[in-house]
Amino acid sequence: MSAAPDGQFPKIKFDGNAPKLDKAQLEFMKIIEQQNLVRVQKLQRVRRNNLITAGVLGASVLGIYAYSMLSVQQEDFLDDFDEPKKVSNQ
Repeated sequence: MSAAPDGQFPKIKFDGNAPKLDKAQLEFMKIIEQQNLVRVQKLQRVRRNNLITAGVLGASVLGIYAYSMLSVQQEDFLDDFDEPKKVSNQ
């Protein structure tokens, strides 16, 4: 439901012939509502933790990739193949 401009939810008009809920039904609805709130909070925590984990893993993968690219650029062992090998006479 969208909020009204003043921040209040729109008023709901109930039919006058609607059946009245007894105390047990109201208590059951309150228990179910509380369980739903706990479930939603748990799912929000799990989602937040999953997003944090995905971010850390993604940053780790990019860091390893960047490090490997940098280390390959700094390697100079391939330069040795350009020079002919000197043979020593003994």
